[in-house]
Amino acid sequence: MTDKQSFADMMESVQLFHNKHAFNELGGEDMVYRLALMTEELGEIAECVTKGKPLDDLAEECADLLILLMGNAISANFDLNTAFWKKMAVLDSRGAKIVDGRVRVTAYKADEDGQESQDLEAGSS
Repeated sequence: MTDKQSFADMMESVQLFHNKHAFNELGGEDMVYRLALMTEELGEIAECVTKGKPLDDLAEECADLLILLMGNAISANFDLNTAFWKKMAVLDSRGAKIVDGRVRVTAYKADEDGQESQDLEAGSS
């Protein structure tokens, strides 16, 4: 890996890390265990945001979570790149709403949630 810029380079690095520490053989690829690790990392991200920690700390915790997510693809044997682009196509086809004063893009079920919302045109600013 020379440029370390591509998604494939990142995935290769995570795979090498898994191999180095025998994740597959020693339980590191167990998805329930990985869920606990992701929850821990999300808590550390929340701490950075809510306690106003430096941006470098937030970046590090986000990288930790990304590495775990990439490792999930290895552990569960799915193509994360394909899943990402498939999901982006779905998201790009959706409109946005303002819910409680913030933009939200999701699949809506006729405002069953009772939240105040306002439709936005897709792609408008």
